[in-house]
Amino acid sequence: MDQLSRALEAILFSSNRALKVRELQQATEADRETVEGALEELGQALGERGLMLQRHKDEVQLVTRPEVAAYVRRALRPDVTGRLSAAAYETLAIVAYQQPVTRSRIEEIRGVSCESVLGNLELRDLVTEVGRGPGPGQPKLYGTTMRFLQVLGLSSVKDLPPPRGAIPA
Repeated sequence: MDQLSRALEAILFSSNRALKVRELQQATEADRETVEGALEELGQALGERGLMLQRHKDEVQLVTRPEVAAYVRRALRPDVTGRLSAAAYETLAIVAYQQPVTRSRIEEIRGVSCESVLGNLELRDLVTEVGRGPGPGQPKLYGTTMRFLQVLGLSSVKDLPPPRGAIPA
């Protein structure tokens, strides 16, 4: 594979969107015919690998092959069902009922550090940073996500059942 094909592979891999051939020409300072040839070479080099070139009219992107997409999804979005720890459920409940809420407030309620638990919930796309709080260091404010609603089968956080027992305000 020649230098231009490798450069196009790197550009497409790094991009989070489809790119027009014209953009690839500008980035590589190559003419259209040369870029088209290098794209053809790249497509052939990918062969039966996990990635492929996808083209639509004048746009090109590097994508996951459909036959391996389930593996990628599973790696990037682990299943939530039955896999959250008690600490994660507790933290998730605090975020759901107190949002927007800072990590220090969650830790105050739980009485233990929750940095790794929050990281795990963020990785699973159940909580996310929704802003910054006032005060020293402008701490992150956490809230629930659309995925949280999907997993719980709710149309809105307003549909959460009233909490059992009082969660301090």
